Amino acid sequence: MNETVYKQRRDRLLEMMNDGVAVLSAARLQTRSNDTEHPFRQESNFYYLCGFEEDNSALVLVKSGDIAKVLLFVQPKDETMELWTGKRTGVDAAKERFDLDEVHSIEAFENVVREELKNKKRLYLDLFSEDPRYGVVKQQCRHLVHDRSSTVSPRTFIDITEMIQTMRLIKDGHEIALIGEALAITKEAHHAAMRSAHPGVHEFTLQADIEYVFRHRGAHSNAYMTIVAGGNNANTLHYINNSDVFGEEDLVLIDAGCEYKMYASDITRTFPVSGTYTRPQREVYEMVLDVQLRIIEMIRPGVTKKELQQMSELWLTEGLVKLGILKGEVDALIETKKHKQYYPHGIGHWLGIDVHDPCPYVDGNGNEIPFAPGMVMTIEPGIYIRADDMEVPERYRGIGIRIEDNILVTQEGRENLSEGIAKSVEEIEAVCRG
Repeated sequence: MNETVYKQRRDRLLEMMNDGVAVLSAARLQTRSNDTEHPFRQESNFYYLCGFEEDNSALVLVKSGDIAKVLLFVQPKDETMELWTGKRTGVDAAKERFDLDEVHSIEAFENVVREELKNKKRLYLDLFSEDPRYGVVKQQCRHLVHDRSSTVSPRTFIDITEMIQTMRLIKDGHEIALIGEALAITKEAHHAAMRSAHPGVHEFTLQADIEYVFRHRGAHSNAYMTIVAGGNNANTLHYINNSDVFGEEDLVLIDAGCEYKMYASDITRTFPVSGTYTRPQREVYEMVLDVQLRIIEMIRPGVTKKELQQMSELWLTEGLVKLGILKGEVDALIETKKHKQYYPHGIGHWLGIDVHDPCPYVDGNGNEIPFAPGMVMTIEPGIYIRADDMEVPERYRGIGIRIEDNILVTQEGRENLSEGIAKSVEEIEAVCRG
């Protein structure tokens, strides 16, 4: 991504700040076991503001009246360490690469930040992070209270994550393009799984097919743990064992998306292992699909997620009553939450750098934030009927269906960024048989 984009974001954040110092720490390597580590993944807010992908680094923004500056701290070049863990950018190359006021070695972090904190009233940081670097900064504030060379020290701590995550609500063209590329890869992966599914195949075989496409097409990683749930396993919402064998008439629910250049996709499709839906499967599937399409059609600027949730619950409950899965008056069933047994989750979530982008859903007054152009949300209604649910007709027992797409809010309404992934009964059966 162009460095200009990151600079524009930093400038916007500085405009939101009052006089003070903001500190953002990069992610740290996480131990997997003993002396092995998980693959490194950069901290999302840090990456959003600078695009730097190395660990053990930090970003500092300083504002004093009309004067503002941005400092990046990076690991110094070290031939011995680079032999073992890979090349480092280093201070000099970082100065050339990034449009920043200053670049320092991370070894100078404490001393440089201490000077910047002097005579500042506010410290902006991730208040809820356990990263030790934030503890170091707060300790520096404590020392400054007793430092006679400084007349003022930060006594007001402000959570900077809320400010950045509010910015992240609206995706720019660069971000939308990256999500689109992630979805192009994810489309290929889901279609590959549909083609390779057969009775007697293990769930993990389809997981391998999907994740092979992700890596082969250049995706950094999964955006989350891949779910491949055959038959009744689909009724466990976050099923990740992926170890069972598909039966003759199983449906398979696959919830899988890749992360491409730090941006996520999140897609769920439910299809027949045999290549053809049974009549009961088709009845439930088309009911869920009809609701999903109607919900997507509602999306436009000014509409809220709460409105989508309410209508999805109404329409799914009507569908359940029509199929005989629920019995009674629709309004009464919703009031007593009987429908939650079969539709327990929300209609969707924000999508972006994180698969569950932690952007706010309500404003500072607790009011729902209405949709605006540039927001991206998943839409994923589902119905889950456990095999041991004796209250429903036998033909529907064991069916679990979720259908999920990634929707961009536009000036005119909405755009389904995942439109090309097979979804109708006819499209899915054609891919399965292809």
